[in-house]
Amino acid sequence: MLSRTASSLYWIGRYIERAEFTTRLVEATIRLAALGGHAHVEQAWLSALSVVRAPPLSVSREGLGARRYLTLSEDNPSSIRSCIVAARDNARAARTALTREVWEAINRAWLMIHARASPGGVQGTLNLVEELKAELRGFEGALARMLRNEGYWFMRLGSMIERGDATARLLDVKYYLLLPEGQEVGGKLDRDQWTTILQIVSAKTAYRHVYREALRPWLVADMLILRRELPRSLAWTAEETVTLLGEFGARSGRQGPADRLARQRLSTLQGLEIGAIFRAGLHEWLHAYIRDNNAIGAAIANQFRFG
Repeated sequence: MLSRTASSLYWIGRYIERAEFTTRLVEATIRLAALGGHAHVEQAWLSALSVVRAPPLSVSREGLGARRYLTLSEDNPSSIRSCIVAARDNARAARTALTREVWEAINRAWLMIHARASPGGVQGTLNLVEELKAELRGFEGALARMLRNEGYWFMRLGSMIERGDATARLLDVKYYLLLPEGQEVGGKLDRDQWTTILQIVSAKTAYRHVYREALRPWLVADMLILRRELPRSLAWTAEETVTLLGEFGARSGRQGPADRLARQRLSTLQGLEIGAIFRAGLHEWLHAYIRDNNAIGAAIANQFRFG
């Protein structure tokens, strides 16, 4: 496969995963903001903007500027619109490596959002992200039906690198930034925020199945970091990255620095327990994970010559 085709496939995976994560972030933030007054609304949207590392933005009573920045802004390379446009551009470049169903799923999402001028009111934004979530699930379904070959592996690799980054940043923002001064740890706002985190990663029901007890912050962290049963956990994405790189190695008979770094990360995660992470400092641990994840992404680009 040509390196430019491999690059396009890898970035399709990354951009679609980023768009899907942002739809969930916007939906969950709207629901969190609805639970309180204006200060609550402002804090909810500022925290969402922190997750995507947005520049300073003022937040109105209904969070319109933040909602537009996250959904439709052409100045935000991580907005839902920007990600879907970039995914479609890459899909056009790699069209011969895609199934018709994968292409059509991406194109339908693009048709829905590329000419949209405003997210509308709060309910309008909710309707938009619900429609986009349905189209992006269509992409996942089409991808799942693809032949397990290089095209599939590259898109999945992109998804795993992006997912690991998003989950780590989401958890870091909650622990390091989210709860306002004067609010009680373990209070209603704190619990609402933790519930929102679980909603963003589709794990609210899964949490009850795994732990069978009331919401505990350290257990949410345990689930998002170490529970390989959860497809959005860091442990699961790390394991899947090793597996996908192994498929390339089995096909070519060669491995490289990306394989070594991915196996090293997985081995480290498998030897951890959540208490040790907290004792060392969760914020510091998550930032180290994000750096390692970025290094693996760069190693993949170099290894497959699309850096």
